[in-house]
Amino acid sequence: MDLGISRLMHKLFYVEPSERVKLFFLTLIYFLIIITYTVAKEFKDSVFVSVVGKSYVPAAKIMAWLALIPAIFIYSKLVDKLRRYQLLCFYSLVFGILGLVFTVLMGHATIGLQNTNASASRLFGWIFYFFVEGYSPFLVSVFWAFANSVNSPDSAKKTYGLMVSGSKLGGCLSAGLGWYIFSSQLMSSLSDTARHQWVFGITSAILLLIVPVVYYLMKKVPGYQMHGYEAAYRVEKAKSKKGASETGIWAGIVMLFRYPYAMGIFGMVFFYEVIQTVFSYLRLDAAQANTHSMGAFTGNLFKLIFISHLIGFFISLLGTGALLRRLGERTCLLLIPLTSGAMVLYMVISGLSPAAIGFAFVTLKSINYAFSWPVRESLYIPTVKEIKFKSKSWIDAFGSKFAKATGSTFNIIATGAGALFLQVHMIFFGVLVVLWTLTAWLLGKRFDLAVSRNEVIGADDYVKPAEQKAAE
Repeated sequence: MDLGISRLMHKLFYVEPSERVKLFFLTLIYFLIIITYTVAKEFKDSVFVSVVGKSYVPAAKIMAWLALIPAIFIYSKLVDKLRRYQLLCFYSLVFGILGLVFTVLMGHATIGLQNTNASASRLFGWIFYFFVEGYSPFLVSVFWAFANSVNSPDSAKKTYGLMVSGSKLGGCLSAGLGWYIFSSQLMSSLSDTARHQWVFGITSAILLLIVPVVYYLMKKVPGYQMHGYEAAYRVEKAKSKKGASETGIWAGIVMLFRYPYAMGIFGMVFFYEVIQTVFSYLRLDAAQANTHSMGAFTGNLFKLIFISHLIGFFISLLGTGALLRRLGERTCLLLIPLTSGAMVLYMVISGLSPAAIGFAFVTLKSINYAFSWPVRESLYIPTVKEIKFKSKSWIDAFGSKFAKATGSTFNIIATGAGALFLQVHMIFFGVLVVLWTLTAWLLGKRFDLAVSRNEVIGADDYVKPAEQKAAE
């Protein structure tokens, strides 16, 4: 019995000694990012609803993807100018410092949270919403681009589940703290505004710790262990020798449309975000209906996200790595739309009741954070730097926000559906899940083919096959 448990633990958690230091630092960085991201993501909705109004949430999602386009071009330029770890440090500093600035502005008597008159003219609510929308494409996405560039497909199967489980602890910590602060009587002497400032200020300052952690990562891990997918590393070296390292601000979107593989990754993000946007809007209705103050509203949101991270911790710790090793990326990709479709079916059958919406939201969120995200991110490993960083920024910024705009447009249409509200949701979700499943199957097939051939997707744009072979 003890021998069987020992073997099971070895299969689930064993990491080669050479990979452990890198895994530790990457997990710590992701842990710190998710602490802040969890708080910012929930504050985005609660602050916007309180300052601007819930009815403007769909419009904000539609406008967010337009507001982020200039930032994508700046990011694409920085990818050419900065090294991978420098890019991660830069955006950690930017979001940490700007987060502290927003913390101060929250306490302003006129533009901040003390002004309880919600209005579409309150620019602070809009700007804060757009700022937080940038966390995913310019902080979380940069981390994953960095991680994908220093890990091979084999190491990703062994370590990504553990790395994500570490981040779930960060999510549990910040969401649990937020839930406690906004729901308990311990800090009831503080105003809602002061509590928002304390939580957002502390978590924003935590981002500044990423810089020294990255420094120690680069110092402690040998350079040869930072190559990642060796074929991609050699292609990058060949490009550098040719002087083709700088590819311009348009390379990401050009390669997104040129390579069906990159567009397939876009599809995986798009279908999830559309469904999640509809779920999230339905959740806001349920949360706001059961609360009577901004603090209670925020506490309710943190409660749901805490449960999501807690469930996600066990999924990523015990399931993600094991499923990737056992089933491979192709089958795991198919599980994403199938499990999401099951949640959609449950919610629709229940008649979109508040309890069913809450359960479906938490489950879908848990699966995405703990399983879907690391599986989807591993798809970038056999690609060139332009797809890893630049196309990825378009997918996570423009693509993700476009998906949210699509979901928000549906929310606006469905609100006016009247008696057909349930039927409209059923047809919409059904079409999305079918298309999502087809995309997952094709994408997984292409990934397996690339890895089996030691192929680098996108390399033919800059390095001819003969030159790639010479570089190897």
